[in-house]
Amino acid sequence: MSSPLKFIRPRNLNESRILSWFSKKNAHHSISNSRIPGLNVGFNSDENQNIILEQLHVLAKETDTSLKHIAIAQQTHSNRVKVVTKGGIYPETDAFVSSTLGISLLIQVADCGAVLLGDATNQVIGAVHAGWRGAQKDIIKKTVEFMLDLGADINTIKAYIGPCISVDAFEVGQEVADLFPDQFVDNSLGIKPHLDLKGYIFQQLVSMGIVKSHIVMDSGCTFNDESDFYSFRRETSKAGRMAAVIKLNEIG
Repeated sequence: MSSPLKFIRPRNLNESRILSWFSKKNAHHSISNSRIPGLNVGFNSDENQNIILEQLHVLAKETDTSLKHIAIAQQTHSNRVKVVTKGGIYPETDAFVSSTLGISLLIQVADCGAVLLGDATNQVIGAVHAGWRGAQKDIIKKTVEFMLDLGADINTIKAYIGPCISVDAFEVGQEVADLFPDQFVDNSLGIKPHLDLKGYIFQQLVSMGIVKSHIVMDSGCTFNDESDFYSFRRETSKAGRMAAVIKLNEIG
């Protein structure tokens, strides 16, 4: 009998109305004929698309959601945000917001930041794929603004920043470093600058007015923790993708 699949369950986004998950690599899990071991849900990974569909069915079962009710982004490192009312695959999308009961929003990552947002009081959720490109283009701010337009209250939004590449592993070119405030660039870790993506995402959320105590930032580093996470920078074309999922639960 195979071992159970492992997920991170953000402590601030799991209650009766809002549920959330961040899938670990789960290297022990395998589907016949798959090229990448583990629970890989990445459409843009080097894997047969039918295998990915099977993995998504596994994920849907684990999160107690029909796959037809999961909105899945085909991400392009843009700052495009979509308001969605039903599941499906959404091309050229890097963030979702919704107020539709029963819907789940899914973001795929393998070093980039995944940000889950929920306002249980006003029943609005959001999910953001925030690599350095999207983050620099204000995708987090745009997503929060879309949530407010749907009726969310900035004082009751809670946020989870998932495991992503840490500052000590995220070496970037000077042209990338120049796009970010100095406080998020560390020049002491090597010849090239290093970017604090998590710190930048946290500051973006705070700058929008989200209460600091409502934000949970996972300490995990996708690059350094090979046992738990995929990392594109470490594994390149052999990397799978983890899933960050948030669900607006239908109760009562």
